[in-house]
Amino acid sequence: MSTSSALIEPYLAGARTLRQAVAGMTREQLLARPVAGKWSTLEVVCHLTDFEPIYGDRMKRVIAEDRPSILGADEQRFAAALAYHERELEEELAIVDRTRQQMARILRTLPASAWERVGVHNEAGPLTLKDLMTRATNHIGHHVKFIAEKRKALGLKT
Repeated sequence: MSTSSALIEPYLAGARTLRQAVAGMTREQLLARPVAGKWSTLEVVCHLTDFEPIYGDRMKRVIAEDRPSILGADEQRFAAALAYHERELEEELAIVDRTRQQMARILRTLPASAWERVGVHNEAGPLTLKDLMTRATNHIGHHVKFIAEKRKALGLKT
C-alpha cells in the first residue's frame, strides 16, 4: 500500500466511524448530556463537522501555497456561538462525509513529495501535509470515544 493510500483510507473511514457511533440515536438522546459537564452527542458531531472544513482548508493551503500561515480555532467559542442544538444530525454527517471524499480525491492526485509540504500553524508551529492529515484522521477517533461514553451513560448499546 502506498503512503498516500495508507493515509487516505483511514481518513475516509472516519466518516463511517462517526456515522456508526451515532446510529440509532433519537433526537432526545443526541441532545442529552448524560455525562456532567460534557457536550451532548450532537454537540460533539457539530464540533467535528465544523472542524472538517478547517482541516480541509489547512491541507489545501499547504498543497497550493508555499509555507502558508494556518490559524487555530477555539472549539469552545464555536460551540457557544454556532447553534449546535439547532442543527440536524444527517446534514452534519453528510458534510463530514462529503468534505472527506473531496479531500481524498485531491490527495490521491499528489506526488509523494507533496506530503512533506509545510504550513505554519500559529499555535503548533510547522506542520507537514502528512501531519495535518494525521491530525484530521485522529480527530474523529478521539471524539468517538466520548460518544461511546454518552451512549453507555444513556443505557444504549455501543
